[in-house]
Amino acid sequence: MAQHKMQGEENLIILGAGPAGLAAGLYAARADLDPLIFTGTQLGGQAALTDRIENYPGFPEGIGGTELSNLFQENAERFGAKVEYDTAMAVDLSRQPFLVETYDKSFPAHTLIITVGASPNKLNIPGEEEFRGKGVSYCATCDGWFFKDKDVAVVGGGDSALEEGIFLTRYAKSVHIIHRRDELRAGAILQNRAMENPKISFIWDTVVKKIDGNGKVETLSLKNVKSGENDTLDADGLFIFIGHTPNTDMFKGQLVFDDKGYVVVDKRMHTNVPGVFAAGEVADPYYRQVITSAGMGAAAAIEATRFLENES
Repeated sequence: MAQHKMQGEENLIILGAGPAGLAAGLYAARADLDPLIFTGTQLGGQAALTDRIENYPGFPEGIGGTELSNLFQENAERFGAKVEYDTAMAVDLSRQPFLVETYDKSFPAHTLIITVGASPNKLNIPGEEEFRGKGVSYCATCDGWFFKDKDVAVVGGGDSALEEGIFLTRYAKSVHIIHRRDELRAGAILQNRAMENPKISFIWDTVVKKIDGNGKVETLSLKNVKSGENDTLDADGLFIFIGHTPNTDMFKGQLVFDDKGYVVVDKRMHTNVPGVFAAGEVADPYYRQVITSAGMGAAAAIEATRFLENES
């Protein structure tokens, strides 16, 4: 990669253009940092993949995920943020300025904000991609409202599966929790709440093998892992909560991760490398909401501004 064309030094590069990255870009631009934002593969991040966002303040009628992402971008660019439709391929944090390498260029940067997000783990079964957004979801808080008086299924057995399953009972007529084992990994309090909820039922020792429907999810093909027996479940939606994987491969050996692979930050979004900050889902295994990611991004930009002021 030594043959890459070297660009001029940047005050701040932001990796990722979801809510965290674009909010960071807005705050950094207003601080006259002239930030450079690399979008990666998805402008708007996972938020842009959500059909309707109804829990972001200021939009009482709700707003499309793509539309909200575009507004975030427009706001950041209005104050001077530069949005580059490119993806970082490698990052060198051992030098100062740091070096961000895209496919054909290298960009030195005095500070870096990492907002590359986390990807929900998938079942990788037939129908999963086809019906994504048409009944297949990875976020009950985002999409639960669309399943009022519907029958839905949840895959998973950990805290998030039960939390989201319980949340879905606010809307759904019934919630079937499908778990490949005969006991849950979730904490006792959550288990008790789920077991006591009249809308929730459990399908044990079972995996989903296929998702079928006509334009939207209608049936799930199930297999009992102990007996080998096959079954079919009628369902209007399938919510998959088998964990998230942070998109952190390029930072391995450079940043400190927690035991789940999330970037470790302090309460001011600092990583273990001075001048490198992280925000949004890459550093947040708990909330994973547009509003919390945006708040983390704003905080990271404020900290990057202070870092540069102290360095000068």
